[in-house]
Amino acid sequence: MAKLDPELLEALRRAAEKAASEGVSLYVNGGWRSPRYQERLLREAIAEYGSEAEAARWVATAKTSPHVSGEAVDIGRSPATAWLSEHGAAYGLCQIYRNEPWHYELRPEAIGRGCPQMYADPTQDPRMQK
Repeated sequence: MAKLDPELLEALRRAAEKAASEGVSLYVNGGWRSPRYQERLLREAIAEYGSEAEAARWVATAKTSPHVSGEAVDIGRSPATAWLSEHGAAYGLCQIYRNEPWHYELRPEAIGRGCPQMYADPTQDPRMQK
């Protein structure tokens, strides 16, 4: 939870309290990452998926990853992701990529309007084109 955006952290705390009152524990499996660690994850994904293009569907570069800037978290365990999928918008917490049900980012405007439409995967996200 260190180095997370303070507003994201506060939204997570509020959501976790509400989820806990409903018997669901939110587990953060990943948050802020150093650029070096993010690049390692990318190299590992390239090795696993066989190409940079396929790896980009799952892992961003250190320059584009919202984890490196502290603006994303990965939530673990199905009950937690299911709970956030249903209730996250009320806290501004949105799933960004359809292929990554664990990846959440803060979208404050979602509180009143709901989460924006998801990208199929990170390759569809204009922020990843930098």
